[in-house]
Amino acid sequence: MGGTDKGELHVVIRYAVVEELASLGASVHTCSRDEAQLNVCLHEWKTKGFRVTGSVSDVASRAQRKELISIVSSLFNGKLSILINNVRTNMPKQTTEYTAEDFSFLMCTNLESAYHMCQLAFPLLKASGAGSIVFVSSVAGVVGLTLGVSIHATTKGGLNQLAKNFACEWAKDNIRSNSVAPWVIKTPLADETVRLLSLCMIALDHEVGHIYFIGSK
Repeated sequence: MGGTDKGELHVVIRYAVVEELASLGASVHTCSRDEAQLNVCLHEWKTKGFRVTGSVSDVASRAQRKELISIVSSLFNGKLSILINNVRTNMPKQTTEYTAEDFSFLMCTNLESAYHMCQLAFPLLKASGAGSIVFVSSVAGVVGLTLGVSIHATTKGGLNQLAKNFACEWAKDNIRSNSVAPWVIKTPLADETVRLLSLCMIALDHEVGHIYFIGSK
């Protein structure tokens, strides 16, 4: 799981999910591009007695994805019960304003990274005897929006389809695959989006934290 600044959607989700899993007794390894933020979180979890480790990693980098899985394999003796793909970046623009570079960056960060992480984690998930993959998608990948997120929505729709395909392809290996599609999470940076919503209904971070339900055996 990856993230950047405190308050961004995926960072809040990551924290809630790690907290939920660890509170239930799971050993968790997480990652972030922000070393300072990661260290603060790790310290908080340690004081709570949680078994959480972390790596400074940018999963938009193919090389760093490989390094991350190597660390995870070493920590968990070549087995992994749950892989949660929670990486998100966005640059809201009108479709006609996106460049080829924008498209490549968003597709690589949001979609390719998750696809490759699943490829790399497959042997570990299979070795666990009952592996589970969870993709953190978005409502944007399910319905059409007018918020200038056409590429972001495409990547999230791709995650939903990956979940379906992996569920079929890897069922024989006793690996399950699902996606969750949260809407706007209550954070300081969500105020502008909430202003545009007709019903102003948003989710709370702990509600998404219940991902453990579909990740458990």
